[in-house]
Amino acid sequence: MHTAHTHPRRLALIDLGTNTFHLLIVEMPTQPGEKPVPLLRTKAGVRLGEGGISQGIIAPEAYARALHTLAGFKEEIELHEVTETRATATSAIRVTSNGPDLVRDIFVQTGIRVDVIAGEREAELICAGIRQAVALGAEPHLLMDIGGGSVEFIIADEATIFWKQSFEIGAQRLLDQFFPNPEGVMPAAAVAAEQQYLNTVLAPLTAAIAHYQPVGLVGASGSFDSLADMQLGELRTEAQLPPHTELAMASFQQSYRHLLSGNHEQRMALPGILPMRADMLVVAAVLIDFVLGISGITRIRTSAFALKEGLLAEMLAA
Repeated sequence: MHTAHTHPRRLALIDLGTNTFHLLIVEMPTQPGEKPVPLLRTKAGVRLGEGGISQGIIAPEAYARALHTLAGFKEEIELHEVTETRATATSAIRVTSNGPDLVRDIFVQTGIRVDVIAGEREAELICAGIRQAVALGAEPHLLMDIGGGSVEFIIADEATIFWKQSFEIGAQRLLDQFFPNPEGVMPAAAVAAEQQYLNTVLAPLTAAIAHYQPVGLVGASGSFDSLADMQLGELRTEAQLPPHTELAMASFQQSYRHLLSGNHEQRMALPGILPMRADMLVVAAVLIDFVLGISGITRIRTSAFALKEGLLAEMLAA
């Protein structure tokens, strides 16, 4: 006689970002004090913001890529006999006129309900995720997540969030605005224009840094993962990433120089570069360099954990 296989509760966490969609499937602990067991950790470069976010829409090609990716995630969820799925969407779906249509189409086609969250909530979850990966200790740190649509900054220690803000200055937006033809080298004038823009738009961050004096930077997101891969000289898969990596200042500065001095082909050839990030990483590196400049911070760590791990931590604490 065939009996249905029963196993502990399995949870799928989906983060629908502007560049990347992430899927994490875990088996939830049955005993208090146990940790969830990751069964699958995967991501797909969807580039939801490409060709439209700066006009406030999701372009048709990006829309189709999103639905295709979610159909693939749905297969994995069924394969792993997941009992509960939590999906969150951020900047691209939050700010575009057809974002609600996409949320509806995802539900119709996959049965997955997408929760569109505000920037402040996104910052909180990112902080909760980073705390699972990096021991912040008792001193304030600057946490930073560079998305395609928005960038979240949080000043926090292991116990307290002192300040947080989400800015709609993600890498796809910066690319559209300052480096629209990324085949060549980013012109010095464009770098200066981006720095000038950041100086204006990030005035609240500058004030918060002056007030709380964070001692280190922790970066979560594909841009930081790429910089850590460049330091290592190899492209790592999602499963190979340790919870956190120490990114040497000298390594960041060298990568930044390489990114600024090369054209698209030369950037693509850099060891550790994911093709999808080759151009976006240029404008993201200008942003990171700007933040290091205004903060005087010299210690950088990258966190492999962000929003979805924050959601998981929150659910376990409930």
